[in-house]
Amino acid sequence: MTVLHIGAKDFENEVLKSDKTVLLDFFATWCGPCRMLAPILDELAAERPDVKVVKVDVDEESELAARYGVMSIPTLFVIKNGEVTAQAMGAQPKAKLLAMLD
Repeated sequence: MTVLHIGAKDFENEVLKSDKTVLLDFFATWCGPCRMLAPILDELAAERPDVKVVKVDVDEESELAARYGVMSIPTLFVIKNGEVTAQAMGAQPKAKLLAMLD
């Protein structure tokens, strides 16, 4: 599966109502740590068909970022059945992301 880039209009269906676990990344195109994290998210999307990897650009979707209390980017959330089950701020190693998903 590929990484999905979504906005507020798709958020409910793609994230909150997803039948899969969602790894949600709040990022910005100008953010260095976000760019470092991108290849890891691509790998996870390819390796874990049971997980939907979703990215939200905070510059384009500031209200959505505010709703989730995003104060720093990247901020990652694991969402299962519409509920946040894990959260991390900053670029994370792949092992940490995999641990968050399990």
